[in-house]
Amino acid sequence: MRAPAAEMTDAEDSSGEGVYRRLRADVVLARLAPGQKLGLDALRQVYGTSIGTLREALNRLASEGLIAAEGQRGFTVAPVSEKDFREIADLRLLLECHALVPAFAAGDLEWEGRVVGAHHKLAVLERRLLAGEPADAALWKRYDREFHHALIETCGSAALLETCTAAYDRYLRYQMVAVLFRGTVAAEQHAALLDCALRRDAASACRVLEAHVAGCVDHVVRTGALLPFAGGRPAARPLEAAPPARLRARA
Repeated sequence: MRAPAAEMTDAEDSSGEGVYRRLRADVVLARLAPGQKLGLDALRQVYGTSIGTLREALNRLASEGLIAAEGQRGFTVAPVSEKDFREIADLRLLLECHALVPAFAAGDLEWEGRVVGAHHKLAVLERRLLAGEPADAALWKRYDREFHHALIETCGSAALLETCTAAYDRYLRYQMVAVLFRGTVAAEQHAALLDCALRRDAASACRVLEAHVAGCVDHVVRTGALLPFAGGRPAARPLEAAPPARLRARA
């Protein structure tokens, strides 16, 4: 199964798979901005590989909806919009709620331990954010992703897990563009999901997840976090991958 973007590293790897993974992580983690032009010559210098390898990686990302291929005009990072975000959020909910039912039914004590451990790491970072401490946005979202993945990992279908990962990564890109933490409500919803998992209550978990995702989408739209990227026009930034964004808790 493809490695989630939040788990990818910045290790220099000029192989075809390595370049694909690095590019994918830079797009999903918003180090490359929505709507940003991706010139092959500049990319070749940044990623230390050939034009042919870059084309192959970019075409793979285009098939995933993360890159827009514009024929003879080259490649750009896929734009963002409120409509697209809502559609991706709906897809994520459809897939994860479907996976929660068999996952909760099959989960054993080892699974419980992984879920509790994943939530512990996320909760510690959330407490730091709530205390006003700066935090690495990529690490915060990595722990978030690990917790949500742990909830469904025993669903029994590798294909479903891979599809959930792809949908989550597209959803994650919007979160990284907005760089937001919704404060206590998000932390409480994560705790509620943990409680549902330990009680094997998939129906309640789906309701919590629906409120969790809907609240995130509404917050992003209400705060206008996507407006700087409206129409695919990115905020100015260099092509080279930037360090992970820093953030503070928002009530």
